[in-house]
Order: sequence, then structure tokens, then C-alpha cells
Amino acid sequence: MAEYNLYCFAQSGNAYKAALMLELTGCDWGSRFVDFFNGETRTPEYRKLNVMGEVPVLLHRDVRLTQSAIILDYLAEQTGRYGWSSEDERRDIQRWMFWDNHKLSSYTGTYRVLRVFSKESNPGAMELLKGRMMNAYAILSAHLAENDWLAGNRMTIADISACGYLYYQDEIGVDFAETHPAIQRWLDAIASLDGWQHPYDLMPGHPLPGKG
Repeated sequence: MAEYNLYCFAQSGNAYKAALMLELTGCDWGSRFVDFFNGETRTPEYRKLNVMGEVPVLLHRDVRLTQSAIILDYLAEQTGRYGWSSEDERRDIQRWMFWDNHKLSSYTGTYRVLRVFSKESNPGAMELLKGRMMNAYAILSAHLAENDWLAGNRMTIADISACGYLYYQDEIGVDFAETHPAIQRWLDAIASLDGWQHPYDLMPGHPLPGKG
């Protein structure tokens, strides 16, 4: 049995954050597919594992963690990689991770669900989410136009957190190379690292039945 076990599925950008961290740091890890689209996270059995009914869930020895930001923070401590060198830097990393969870991943992920996976059309919600998503991209782009990474002068878990949904560009309907080249440059830098894989290659569950 692997040292780390990650409950995940390929379409989850939040699970991808944890999976990418595990892979980039060379951890001995395995994936446990969560059948999200058929309602597994709503079952009593899954709610015993995670009362919030979400992925990812990370199991490590006697430790069970949920929420991608907490998992990334834990893995940075365990591996000594992509973390902080001072308390000031740790707070800056957390600042970007909280912003990502609230403003970047949340709007991007929800917009993508409605655009790609929802069976019902909701143009009003789509327009609202897209506007907030684009505002987040503008903030990210402005920062990356003057900085190689989000916090400090090297890649950290802040970058791994913020990139989580941005490799699904076709499904989001954006072309960062055209609209935000600073974001594309940053994504390419992460993708050039040894161990990087696209979420659909790194986690189980792609393609969805009937999606080709």
C-alpha cells in the first residue's frame, strides 16, 4: 500500500492540486477514484470519511486531511518542498492560497461545471461567474507580469494551488496565450517541471462515459 492515498477524480481541479504536489515531490502515493458524477460524495459512507462531502481527501498513516489548501500545507511540511523560509513568507503563501480558494478556483471551477458538465442552461449565472472569473485572471496576470511566482522568488504551494483549474483551458473556454500571456508563461514553467502531468493523465476517471 502506498504511503499517501488520495481520494480524487480527474475532473477535480482541487484534487489536482494535491495530486500534482504529491507527484512533483516524488511521494509514494496512490489514487482512490471517487465516483463524483454518480453521487458517491453524497453517500453516508463517504460522509463518514469527509463530512463536507468533497474531494480531495488525503490519508497518510493515521492522518486524514480534507481541503486542498490544508493538504498542500501539510505536504510542504512533510516533504520540505515548495514551502516557506520564514513566517512572513508563510503568511504571503497563505494569502495567495486563500485568495485562490475564494476568488480564482471557486469561480473558475463553478463556471466550468455549468459550461461543461451541467445538463441545464443558466445563462445568468454563467455571465456572473465568468465576469468574476475574468476579474481574478486580471489580478493574477498583473502580478505575474512583474513576478515569476506568486509568493517569494520561487515556486511554492501557492502556485500549485492557483494553477489547479487552469490546465482545463478548453473546458473553461479561455486561451491564456492570447489573453493573458503572463499566466501562460507561468503555467508553462510549472508544466516544465519533472513529474508534471495534466490532470486527466494524473488522476483516474477520464474520460467520462459518453464524453469520448
